[in-house]
Order: sequence, then structure tokens, then C-alpha cells
Amino acid sequence: MSRLLFVHAHPDDETLTCGVAMAHHVARGDEVHVLTCTLGEEGEVIPPGLAHLEGDPDDRLGPHRHGELTQALERIGAAMHVLGADEAAGRLSLYRDSGMAGSPAASHAHAFAAADLDVAGALVADVVREVRPDVVVTYDEHGGYGHPDHIQTHRVTRRALELLGPADRPERVYEILTPAGWAREDRQWLRDADPALLDTSAWWSEQDLGAGSPEAPRLVVPDLVHPFPPSVVDDALVTHAVVHEAARATQNDALRAHATQVIVASEDVHALSNLVAARTTGREGFRRVDPLTWETVGGAVEPSEAGLLA
Repeated sequence: MSRLLFVHAHPDDETLTCGVAMAHHVARGDEVHVLTCTLGEEGEVIPPGLAHLEGDPDDRLGPHRHGELTQALERIGAAMHVLGADEAAGRLSLYRDSGMAGSPAASHAHAFAAADLDVAGALVADVVREVRPDVVVTYDEHGGYGHPDHIQTHRVTRRALELLGPADRPERVYEILTPAGWAREDRQWLRDADPALLDTSAWWSEQDLGAGSPEAPRLVVPDLVHPFPPSVVDDALVTHAVVHEAARATQNDALRAHATQVIVASEDVHALSNLVAARTTGREGFRRVDPLTWETVGGAVEPSEAGLLA
């Protein structure tokens, strides 16, 4: 049995980007841990019945999303950690969601994006020492799509690895990337998909909104030429891929737990609050990097039962 630690910024990030890899490794008997750096207090809430949580002055969205994260990881079979949490003191998280760059949340006293790298890095290093993972996974330097907390998660994880001694530092470290070939294929698939797969009414009814609730939202299919986020890269840059079709059902089950943030339209399609349809696939891409220099380690590896341990 091996141990893997996935380091993410907010609740739901772990399942959206690594749900297949996590479910794959749990299925093969590995021990999977997730460290979440904030509780996503600045998230946009989708169901009208929970809209009161968005922008709540008492930050009640954070504890609610903590509950969603707890449920999602239980469904995957992963252990949960929140950066700087102190159960004895009643503190669920030390850092707060920073929101997007330039937003009022970015100037909050506990905004994660402004956290001291040495302090936050030491906290991540403490979790690594506790878990003693064989594998650590986090975002690329762009944080996947540029969110300040995602970028900070990358920076803080790198700092943690620098602070660890050789005996505590995991040998295998990965950043999350998507091959451009997959991304183009998924866009075309969405353009050609049966409209029934994009119908959100079943998910909407599960939210139990009561009589007089608004109609289920309609998803938007992205244009083929719409720019991809920076984590979509040339196929040759992706060294590892976890492809496990059966894990997709587990990922979808976990995504349903993140009801404030994610619409699960069907087993094949999900969307965030922007209502842009995204294909749900049984595959995820990664680049293995040196834990100190962050340079690529090795070349492309064919998907195997070993997943990120290959």
C-alpha cells in the first residue's frame, strides 16, 4: 500500500481535477489524503435554496462547504485535512478564500493568497510529515486557471517541499495538467452530444427547492475556438495519465456532494456556476516534476494500474 497527498485550494477542486486519480488509487488499495487550504468562502452558490450563504457576513458558506468536502471525500474514500485547522479551538481553517484578484476578499486579514510562504509552507510540511506520502500532487505555476488561491497553493506546496529534509520529502511529485488533444476532443464531444446529456432538470429537482422555484438552468456549450486555461498544454508535456472509466462513477458521486458549486447534469456532463458545460471523463493528466527544481522527470508513461505510482 502506498500513500498519496493531494493539495488543493478550495472544496470541490479536489474532485473536479483529481477525482478519477483519487478513486483509482483508493480502488487499488492505496491510502489517499486531501489537504484543502481554504473553505471557499467566496464561492458562487448555484441552488437558490442555498443562495443566502453566498456573501454571508458571518461566512457560513465556509462551514457548509466544509460539510460538502467531508461528504465528497467519504464517497471517494479519502482522508481529509484542512490547512491550519484546530479542532480543539473550534477553528475549521486558518486561511480564508481570497476571491479573485482585486476583489475585496483579497484584502481580508486571513486571505490565503497573502499568506506568508514560510508560515503556510511549514504548515503544509507538517501535514507531509504526518501523512508521510509517497506521492504529492498539486497545481502548476498558474494554479490551473489563474485563481490567486490556486497559484498560492502551488507556491506554498513548493515551499513545503523545500523546507522538508530528504528523509521526509516525497520522491514523486506531480502537477495537474490536461493534454490539449483531450481538451479539443472534449469540446467537440460536447458540440455533438445528445442534448439530453446537458439537461440539468434531474439535478435541479434533487435540490428540493420547493414550489415556485425557478426553472432548471440551461448549460452553455463552449465554442471550439474559446481559449483554454493555461493548464491545458501540449500533449508531450504530460508525463502521466490516469485513465479509469469505473472511477468516473465515484467522481460523479463525490461531485454531487458539492451541490453549492457543481451541477451534475448527467454521468457525462457537469458545470460550475458559470453554467458552461464540461465533459466528465474517466481520465486525468499530470506532469511528474522534481520536488525541488520542479523540472520534468522522465517522459510520457502509458496509463497503467499503478496510476501515479508508475
